[in-house]
Amino acid sequence: MQGLRGLYGHHTAQSIVIFAALGFMGLEYFLSRLAHRADTHDLAESASSLSIAIGRHFVHAFEAGIVALPYAFAYEHRLLQFSSTSAPALVALFFATEFAYYWQHRLAHRIRWMWASHAVHHSPTKMNLTAAVRLSWTANISGSFLFFLPLVLIGFHPFAVIGMLGLNLFYQFFIHTELVRSLGPLEWVLNTPAHHRVHHASNGPCLNKNFGGILIIFDRLFGSFAEAPMDEVLRYGLAGGARARNPLGIVFGEWVAIARDIAAAPSLSAKLHCLVAAPQVSKAPSAKGAVRAVIENAAVTLIYPGE
Repeated sequence: MQGLRGLYGHHTAQSIVIFAALGFMGLEYFLSRLAHRADTHDLAESASSLSIAIGRHFVHAFEAGIVALPYAFAYEHRLLQFSSTSAPALVALFFATEFAYYWQHRLAHRIRWMWASHAVHHSPTKMNLTAAVRLSWTANISGSFLFFLPLVLIGFHPFAVIGMLGLNLFYQFFIHTELVRSLGPLEWVLNTPAHHRVHHASNGPCLNKNFGGILIIFDRLFGSFAEAPMDEVLRYGLAGGARARNPLGIVFGEWVAIARDIAAAPSLSAKLHCLVAAPQVSKAPSAKGAVRAVIENAAVTLIYPGE
């Protein structure tokens, strides 16, 4: 009986979140029309985003299975023993999660194997709340969870880490909009709608910028921060990519492209290069080898952070 109550409570909370998100999406659409902003939404594109979100809901259980075993093992062998719910621990976990998220997000733009998942989120050509729920079905297959595994190994409970990541994504839902122009002094500290629009833009000066989750401070510290260019209108969607509306094509399109490039690569080194090189150069297999590609990619990211 207790288990049934817990299951019912979980589904009730999930339903509340879903209906609240749909409500905010509808409100944003209404306000954009009220402001005579006809360019903020593409209904077919929004429908694709919602379809992808529904599909992600069904594959979430499989993704949870990928994460559960390594997280349980890491927590069983944790280095420190402390309460994850104490105020100091929660503050430390917040900043640690933000730091890990920043580097996971940044490398997802630099390594094609990770980009194959993250590209799904960058494919919308309209910046609105429906774009926020266009998330990959394969993020954990790409290894995103590995960036947060050290937090569990330190001693933070897996549920605390997952909860803090949930808070991160909850906040980010609201910054996928063009209706909010500026938050004043908060722009220095928080990842705001203005900063996140730059991140999603495919204009040259905006590429690979503003990777923060809730905070923008790590972008400022590590040289990946950018303001919107003053003399350009922001364009959204994948750089050089056509608008796509087929949910399956959006979710698996880059994976298919990787498979095609691997099949055409002439050597093992070149095949591995297709997986680990930066997305914009990975389609040109190189004789330098996969190991050198990883080293060069990491050097560009860490030594020349503005690139």
